[in-house]
Amino acid sequence: MQTIGRIEKVNLVDLGFLDLDSKIDSGASTSALHAQNIKKVKIDDKYYVIFRMLDKSHPSYEDNDIKLPLYKIKRVKSSNGFTQKRYSIQTRMKLGKKIYRIEFTLTDRKDMKYPILLGTKFLKKKFLIDVSNKFIISSQ
Repeated sequence: MQTIGRIEKVNLVDLGFLDLDSKIDSGASTSALHAQNIKKVKIDDKYYVIFRMLDKSHPSYEDNDIKLPLYKIKRVKSSNGFTQKRYSIQTRMKLGKKIYRIEFTLTDRKDMKYPILLGTKFLKKKFLIDVSNKFIISSQ
């Protein structure tokens, strides 16, 4: 098992976003990705989600829509106790030297400090979290 800090840098390989800060959250089950203007569309009998990632103030912001296949529709209980329906996608994410396939739910995290939250479904059996440090695996 590899040790990671409470905050780590990740690359979203398929989406071309590099060095995004992600919050490691052992209290969250699902992983979440900041997205805005989220729409579900049907094209040739397949469902896709179209969304904008990051905020204009973020250094990696691109003024482009992202279109990915819809993976699932999930009901997620947020930290404030409310349950909401979220679309999820699958993509590849680089953390440290490894690339992982990961499922993200799409949600507006503009009021949160970090655009990505990594939850226990992704973390379990892979990582040990050192909450006293940040960027442990990112700096290797």
